[in-house]
Amino acid sequence: MTSRARSNAPAETGPEAAARPKPLRADAARNRAKVLDAARAAFAAEGIAVPLDEIARRAGVGAGTVYRHFPTKEALFEAVVADRLDALAAQADAALTAEDPGAAFFHFFDSMLEDADDKKDLADALTAAGVGLSPETLASAARLQNALGALLDRALAAGAVRAGLTVEDLHALAVGALAAESRAAAGPGHRPGRLTRLICDGLRP
Repeated sequence: MTSRARSNAPAETGPEAAARPKPLRADAARNRAKVLDAARAAFAAEGIAVPLDEIARRAGVGAGTVYRHFPTKEALFEAVVADRLDALAAQADAALTAEDPGAAFFHFFDSMLEDADDKKDLADALTAAGVGLSPETLASAARLQNALGALLDRALAAGAVRAGLTVEDLHALAVGALAAESRAAAGPGHRPGRLTRLICDGLRP
């Protein structure tokens, strides 16, 4: 009886067990968090061009510590971006409970564009920035796309947006708006958010 029960227990060996990441020591976890915080601030302000050595300096750790957790700058960038995409997806999910579907959709879409305009890491993520995104980051992007699609469906059903609008349209508009805002910011008399407001006005029926 005892041996049969023991033989039916889930095995702790095999590919899945081998792929399971080992928990970090407390000091390693603290250093990883410092690196992520420094990278989040650096990428948000300056984009993906910030060198890893500079991020290590801002985090107060050695460059080797950064490379142990994130072997490439792209891996570090993706970790920051995935957190941002997941946070936006959570905001979109929360907006699904709003009483006014149109107001919820436009508030989220407008705030997403403003966030991306202010934080260059998200702008780089939305425009792909030459980075081959991992399956994990693509899953975070899919969660955001699904949540945005649900907001759009509610707004369409309420007649608050133009008929036929798709999530793919919104993504293309977002990428275009960010590129246009970036160019306009270099010119005289730039009014931040003006293009975003024009786009939102064009989405209304």
